[in-house]
Amino acid sequence: MDEKESLLVSIADTIKTYREGELIQPTADHVGRWAKQFSADDQLLFLREFDHVIKRTFLTKEVVKSFLENLVRNEKLAGSDPAAYWAKANILTIQKAGQSQKEMVKLFAETLQKQCGLNLDTCGVEGGEYIYLDDVLFTGGRVVTDLQDWIVTQAPVKAVVNVIVIALHSSGSYYAKDVRLKKIIQDSGKNIKINFWRLVEPKNQKRQKDSSDVLWPVEIPAVPEVQAYVQGEEKFPLALRVAGGSLGMFSSEVGRQILEREFLVAGVKIRSMTQAPKDYIRPLGFGNFGVGFGSIIVTYRNCPNNCPLAIWWGNSQLVPGPLSWYPLLPRKTYS
Repeated sequence: MDEKESLLVSIADTIKTYREGELIQPTADHVGRWAKQFSADDQLLFLREFDHVIKRTFLTKEVVKSFLENLVRNEKLAGSDPAAYWAKANILTIQKAGQSQKEMVKLFAETLQKQCGLNLDTCGVEGGEYIYLDDVLFTGGRVVTDLQDWIVTQAPVKAVVNVIVIALHSSGSYYAKDVRLKKIIQDSGKNIKINFWRLVEPKNQKRQKDSSDVLWPVEIPAVPEVQAYVQGEEKFPLALRVAGGSLGMFSSEVGRQILEREFLVAGVKIRSMTQAPKDYIRPLGFGNFGVGFGSIIVTYRNCPNNCPLAIWWGNSQLVPGPLSWYPLLPRKTYS
């Protein structure tokens, strides 16, 4: 087996549980069919770096379970008597879109039964803290939308809300807690404290761009379509990253730049297939700034639209038109 085939097998193995039971298990052929759509000159380098990164960013069910198990007995959250804490805690199920919260609550209920012998259905009392569970926080928009109505119409006058996610992007954390929720609480006249708990916190604020943990290009590829797209963004233009910062999940600066270039070029190509695409549909993932959000964090349940379009966009049947890109991780939409 040559190196390329070995990398295809490795990537397929990493994502083998993606939407398990809904999709055919990914194979090396599937990964190869996807990878062929990128630049032929850098195929090996691209696959090396993607293999390195996806091993660190694909969140399996086992990772989620382990996180929840450790959380239940986290003394900073639950104190010295976790069973007593969780017996009083109120678990919120208020997510307006998607199924991630339901899945997280289900796994948490299993963990709570195993760790503390508690039935989640019987937990929760007046005065107990509130728990908002989700898998990953990207822009922060979802948690704001979910908590806004609850704060205004259902929350008590005084409360503590613990927002618990596996991964918390720093820009989303700032936007949700320090900008939007802070104002919503002030306007409500209530005394509500919001705490965030996470396993990892990828850096992606503009001031952190040079050491960011997301795809953030150092240059614009010499591809006319890409340069035209970047130049067309006037309200929130791309601020280029300066090479040489901390690598984080990337193996090298060279490898990182290959991913950034390939996903940017492919994303612009995908956008060009769509007639009048929405502004927030950006090459490196849904977002309102630069060339897109740029996250590569994927869960076993679904691929977020904040990841590069070239990872999840398209149709596996290669239908003609705007969906004629072959996806690695076909995304399940809310509808």
